[in-house]
Amino acid sequence: MSIKVKIINDPVYGFLRFPEPEVIKVIDHPWFQRLRNIKQMGMAQLVYPGAVHTRLHHSLGACHLMGKALDELKTKEIITSKDECIAARLAALLHDVGHGPYSHSLEHTIVGVHHEVLSKLIMERMNKEFGGMLSTAIEIFDSSYPRQYLHQLVSSQMDVDRMDYLNRDSFFTGVSEGVIGYDRILQMLTVRDNELMVEEKGVHSVEKFIIARRLMYWQVYLHKTVLGAEVLLINILKRAKELAREGRDLFATPTFKYFLYRDLTEEDFKNDPSHLEKYCQLDDTDVMASIKVWQTHEDKILSKLCQMLILRKLYKIIFSSESLASILTQKREEVKLRFGIEDKHLDYFVFDGVASNSTYNTNEELIKIETKSGLVKNITEIDDSLVNQTLARAVHKNYICYIQS
Repeated sequence: MSIKVKIINDPVYGFLRFPEPEVIKVIDHPWFQRLRNIKQMGMAQLVYPGAVHTRLHHSLGACHLMGKALDELKTKEIITSKDECIAARLAALLHDVGHGPYSHSLEHTIVGVHHEVLSKLIMERMNKEFGGMLSTAIEIFDSSYPRQYLHQLVSSQMDVDRMDYLNRDSFFTGVSEGVIGYDRILQMLTVRDNELMVEEKGVHSVEKFIIARRLMYWQVYLHKTVLGAEVLLINILKRAKELAREGRDLFATPTFKYFLYRDLTEEDFKNDPSHLEKYCQLDDTDVMASIKVWQTHEDKILSKLCQMLILRKLYKIIFSSESLASILTQKREEVKLRFGIEDKHLDYFVFDGVASNSTYNTNEELIKIETKSGLVKNITEIDDSLVNQTLARAVHKNYICYIQS
């Protein structure tokens, strides 16, 4: 009897093979397929028009890289269990399944529950449906499985999630600084005392990976126009939520309206399965269809913000490492006089914030290097390492957003 193999043509890696029936079952599940309609990079397409790839693309890519990593660990006889390998692939495949449309913007305003919590709840619900098929995958995902290095491959400072999104986001934005030597890193993986690490021969590829992440953050993820679009979306959803709490009538798709007019907590999601079922019907189209209609809403704040987004009349942004307090005061007065905005609504049109980028966080699980002599060192301790304490320090930039027209 022939084994069904799913083969997907991916623009980044070429043909991806999924020979495991368990993986195919998950890929075909409606709650995974919904990721087709959720963009990986949110509003970045307003700066990089090619950045319209989805969370489904990314999840398949992470699963593929997990397979490559496991193949290397099998070659080195570090892992031999087929069931563990399948579970690790499933954990990588489902690591982002809890993301909603414009995920971080939605979490801060409408839903109020972190996507990792929702990912685990979705995995647990799917596990019941599949008769326990995902039990080990869930343990790997939440770091309760004994083989800790499998969790590190799913979630750490050098995991398959980051490797895929750097490669993929670089490809679709056209920003070559994000290209990394993922294949070299995967071939140099090893395990010591249940901990994932990289052989010393791969240290420069790891350095390139860390530096590429830093460059992608400032050039793409925290690009000032991308940031302006993201905070504009947050303000739109924040204003819509305020109006909904006041009982004002707002157009929304049925699924979006369900969350717009409710204040749900993590406990609500855990205790009432209907909330999760509704959540898994949400995608980008729900949000954008509503915003298009809100352009003509009677609330002038909401309509103005929505028009700005749809017409790409985004906030003007000033970045600085110095304090911007005096400029903020000046801009608030200018906007207030020019547009006749009341003080209580001024924060929607002039505000400040801080953008932060931590390239390599020494307070988190460290990237370890196994030297040729058998010693284990943190990447920052390697001789002549590019990843020094200066690079590991978080960078903070103050910014001001304000409207111009």
